[in-house]
Amino acid sequence: MDVKYSLLTLALISSASFAQLSENAGFSGEISLNAGFFSVESNLNTDDDNKNLKGLNQTNDSVSGGLILPLGNLAYTFGSDLNQQFYMGTSRDDIATGTLAFEMGYKYQLASGMIIDASFLPTIMSGEVWADPFQAQNRQTTDEEGNAYRLKVENLAGSKFSVDMAYGNRDVENERSGYEFTTDTAQRDKLSRDADTFFFRTDYKYMVDRTTMLKPRLSFISSDADGDANSFKGYGVELSYFKFLNRHQFALTAGFDTREYDAENPIFNATREDDELSLFAAYEYANVMDWQDWSFISFAGFGSTDSNIDFYDKNELIMSVGMNYQF
Repeated sequence: MDVKYSLLTLALISSASFAQLSENAGFSGEISLNAGFFSVESNLNTDDDNKNLKGLNQTNDSVSGGLILPLGNLAYTFGSDLNQQFYMGTSRDDIATGTLAFEMGYKYQLASGMIIDASFLPTIMSGEVWADPFQAQNRQTTDEEGNAYRLKVENLAGSKFSVDMAYGNRDVENERSGYEFTTDTAQRDKLSRDADTFFFRTDYKYMVDRTTMLKPRLSFISSDADGDANSFKGYGVELSYFKFLNRHQFALTAGFDTREYDAENPIFNATREDDELSLFAAYEYANVMDWQDWSFISFAGFGSTDSNIDFYDKNELIMSVGMNYQF
């Protein structure tokens, strides 16, 4: 029986060797459907239950509920050595480490094993935000739009190092930050959220043994916003652990980031500084009930932001279980 590698197994094995982008030419992919639970404690969460603020120096009560989360990807692999691929969806490596972002891209693998991967992320910078997040009562939402462009180079020069770079732009449609608190145009301008953001990350794949891998990462982010109070630079460190035991696959990721903003926020008379802690765990059981290409999947994530301005404190929790089909 030709059993295909499952989600986390592929993330582990592809990191340990320079295999082809796919086992076969043509189309391949996977589809998963997950049901879960989320909880968000943040003044910036745009849920209807979060319209009114308890106070500028407090964090609103958490908002929680159920969710249905479809995930998947589709790829077309071609070339004499199966070294070229067009793809779209959410990548396996990103899911395994807690990043759920839709992207469309192209990969090219060199003879050395190095993979050049260029992609477009049309939704990661888009969503809803509060038009004036500091408004005390009956806050109204507005759309934020933007695009992100990503370039990854895996197995750099045939090594186990990789780099991941991205550029994104953000445009808040109806920006009214601070309008309730001040009529001073200069102060309102300092709170503008339209921004251009650059992200850089590098990691190293270290094989502990044939079934265990560690992946440490270092990251840097710089966001140049129209408002200096929302411009920042940040640094991060992350460590992922992958383990494969027969049909069981595990991925654990822990990260810490710190951000320092460029200018004083006129609402709070302080310059914002954030520390972020994140934990993420993923589990997969392959060929569940001996169904080829079907697997049980589960993940859980927790994130916490501690800011020197209490208004920006945040806690997030997500848990999910589901089924995945690979083709």
